[in-house]
Amino acid sequence: VRLVESGGGLQQPGGSLRLSCAASGFTFSRYGMRWYRQVPGKERELVARISEGGRSTNYADSVKGRFIISRDNAKNTVSLQMNSLKPEDTAVYYCNVEYLLYDYWGQGTQVTVSS
Repeated sequence: VRLVESGGGLQQPGGSLRLSCAASGFTFSRYGMRWYRQVPGKERELVARISEGGRSTNYADSVKGRFIISRDNAKNTVSLQMNSLKPEDTAVYYCNVEYLLYDYWGQGTQVTVSS
């Protein structure tokens, strides 16, 4: 299993970023996917998740109404559109899948929201 995130960077408050995660090594369309984020010294936080078919999504209260998770099963990718960014969204963002009862993670992508 391999997960590779991309799309992070520096953005001003109120701006937008789109993260992508390219997945390989498993049958992508059969598994729900998740985005987490982590700030140094704090536990990793679940940001959003999407069902295997993409019809069901859930969000942390802190991002609800601002972030949108989506997936393309033809391209084996899951994305996180982040709008109305706030400084408190600054974190390393990770793509995650639970495959055969084991959690797999990407290397993470840094998102910094600052003026």
